[in-house]
Amino acid sequence: MDALSERNPRVVSAVKLHRAANRRKTGQFLAEGANSVAAALETGRVRELFYSASAATREHELVAGAAGSGVRTTLVSDRAAQLLGETVTAPGLVAVCELIDVPLTEVLAASPRMLAVPVEIAEPGNAGTLIRVADAVGADGVVLAGETVDPHNGKCVRASAGSLFHVPVARHRDISETLDSIAAVGITILATAADGEIDLDEADTLLAGPVAWLFGNEAHGLAPAVAARADHRVRIPIHGRAESLNLAAAAAICLYASARVQHAK
Repeated sequence: MDALSERNPRVVSAVKLHRAANRRKTGQFLAEGANSVAAALETGRVRELFYSASAATREHELVAGAAGSGVRTTLVSDRAAQLLGETVTAPGLVAVCELIDVPLTEVLAASPRMLAVPVEIAEPGNAGTLIRVADAVGADGVVLAGETVDPHNGKCVRASAGSLFHVPVARHRDISETLDSIAAVGITILATAADGEIDLDEADTLLAGPVAWLFGNEAHGLAPAVAARADHRVRIPIHGRAESLNLAAAAAICLYASARVQHAK
């Protein structure tokens, strides 16, 4: 089988998906590497799988399994694989997938007990890490509120390590509407705040019910008006000398605290 070159129209179209405008226009995005591709295949979202000769050797079962399930699998040259990938050492395994985000109404209709709601999250690596944490703790969804990073951004997809395909992700630009919708279905809204009135270690009673955790932007945290909309503001106790925690670390601590209470026997 001849490998497609970087000039092949299918490869050229796929490479364009590195740009957000093309992802929106086509309703497709790229998932790179074995973790993400395997998760995408499990959910039936893959439209085409591009692989290099070295990836075919290294990930033979994955490629063969994709072909066996009816997914179009396409051998590409090393140069084409390099352009399709975004990492310095391209894994040579890139899937063209359907967009994953769902409407907020769909996430809320499933009676979620734990949601992660990053507000105006800007860094794709943080967004992907937060989605991965939400998946690990068994959260029922991630809601990206306000003007946020695109969850289909390559760096976000890689940082999520496949979790993007496991946990429902919604985007809603209007922050006030997002909070109204969450509150309307009886979910308690909690905001992380350094000066919160409740200590996380003493919040078990709150965490036993359905909760949505608000996490602020990396640079300036939650806007005071947004934090004020929460039912409670929760502080993470810091026992050492660190002034604060970064977004992904704070999210991991709060979501694991929720999971511990919700999964207690």
